[in-house]
Amino acid sequence: MATTFDVLAEPTRRRILDLLLERSRPVGDLVEELGVSQPGVSKHLRVLRDSGFVRVRQDAQRRWYELRPEPLAEVDAWLTPYRRLWADRLDALERHLDAEER
Repeated sequence: MATTFDVLAEPTRRRILDLLLERSRPVGDLVEELGVSQPGVSKHLRVLRDSGFVRVRQDAQRRWYELRPEPLAEVDAWLTPYRRLWADRLDALERHLDAEER
């Protein structure tokens, strides 16, 4: 099975997650938004589903895909030590700008 980072390395899958962040969508909507063939979108959705990033909800003849945020916790945990670097730099920028105003 692919790791979280393997799954997210693919730009089309990241775009699908971005679209599902807005709202649940059927495959047809994703095909239209992405400009990718239906089999291509389905392949990416299968990877996302197998890795836990999305869930499928059946509604009559349509399958709705929804974002599952739990796998993103791994990415968040990995980024935690790097946030400190940005926070330190942003704090330094704020001090610099405050000094410039005086």
